[in-house]
Amino acid sequence: METQLWAIILVLITGIIGAFGPIYLKKGTNIIKFNEFSTIYQNKFLIIGVLIYGLCTVLFIPALKGGDLSILYPLVGLEYVWICIYSIYMLNEKMNFWKWMGIASIVLGVTFIGLGA
Repeated sequence: METQLWAIILVLITGIIGAFGPIYLKKGTNIIKFNEFSTIYQNKFLIIGVLIYGLCTVLFIPALKGGDLSILYPLVGLEYVWICIYSIYMLNEKMNFWKWMGIASIVLGVTFIGLGA
């Protein structure tokens, strides 16, 4: 099956949006008190993070119909790049040389897979 451009674009959009999921989950963990269950199910950040994961899963399903899993799924790996970028701005995390090298490796690997298609 030839992978359709719309499927690739949908997976890329899903990755950009989906990267907000772990950011919100991380923000939500700062509020949790494990001896108080209400801090989990009333935590707006955790709820938003889970909803983002759910939305992205729903968006990913039609994309699978548009192409080969071996092409589309590695594109999900670019989500790690977005997570690192978002965490710098939203969580004030610091990046070092080795983290940037890891991101470069992810981008290079996804590029190789795309070239192999």
